[in-house]
Amino acid sequence: MNQLQGAPWLLAHRSMLKPNQPKKISLLGNDYVLWQDIHSKISALPNACPHMGAMLSEGWCVTQTDGSSVIACPFHALEFNHSGCTVLPGSNKQTQSLLKPLDLIIQGDFIWSYGDHEPKISIPSIMNEIAAEYEFIGVTGERSIPTDLLSLLLNMHDYNHQNGTHRDLFEIEQVEVKQFIDEGLHSHAYLSQLRKQPTFRDILKNPAQFALPKVLEAHLENFFPFMGLLHGEDKLLSLKECHFYLPESDRQSRVFVLMYMKAHSPIAHLLKNNLLRLIDVVVEQDAKILGKIYPNTPKQIKLNNEVGMDWVKRNFENFPTVVEPNLSR
Repeated sequence: MNQLQGAPWLLAHRSMLKPNQPKKISLLGNDYVLWQDIHSKISALPNACPHMGAMLSEGWCVTQTDGSSVIACPFHALEFNHSGCTVLPGSNKQTQSLLKPLDLIIQGDFIWSYGDHEPKISIPSIMNEIAAEYEFIGVTGERSIPTDLLSLLLNMHDYNHQNGTHRDLFEIEQVEVKQFIDEGLHSHAYLSQLRKQPTFRDILKNPAQFALPKVLEAHLENFFPFMGLLHGEDKLLSLKECHFYLPESDRQSRVFVLMYMKAHSPIAHLLKNNLLRLIDVVVEQDAKILGKIYPNTPKQIKLNNEVGMDWVKRNFENFPTVVEPNLSR
């Protein structure tokens, strides 16, 4: 994959890695195995064993005397350390590195990578700032979706799709883009979304609806191409809903959402799990519609409020060049 090389990608939050449990991740057409030892050291290697290509992520971790972990191949139990070295049967000598480790950038609980490409844009500091000020609620919505990254990004920045894709969830009746601030690869969108008032039955079905007002005033902050951030303010809580996008391959993308909260009322703490479930449903609905579109269909209709999609298309076509911002309203 040649497009978007040099962008930073958030591979995972540390909470997504259980100690000594391998996790498979894919990035830019390559598969890796990611694991964390009991000392919280995180390692990543190409996922194919250099012997016969078995998936190392299907293997297991072996703790060493110093507490570090090696990854064991599920086929022949060859053990590879964080540098990709192993000791062959019948030998007491460690080999040279047979697997090139994936270069990781660890910032607190955030595991970033450029996929071993030269960095073209820097990792924003906003996630560290949020983690320092807000309570981490959890991870939700993690899915691998059979769609290309451009289609995923267009969907995520389509401010009209709430009316259709999420109509039974939020009952959005009207969307207005009040302001769009174009800062090149960074942008802000301020939306006003009039919604149908939920019934008592709707609230019983999903208590998180209780925290949603009649008009959803949304502030979306976008970092092309890897992150979208919803800043939510309410009398009950302040919410940071952080969406991350990763290109697994040309036709496969991965998403997950990190949720942070600052409670203004004790009631807010009772809503944590409901908020996680609510956003999981949102992502599931997005994934479902993305699996049922023809992405190369010639576009003959343009709706209002498509400025976010225009921002995505422009940046996708020109990355890593930052085009002079021209979409602000």
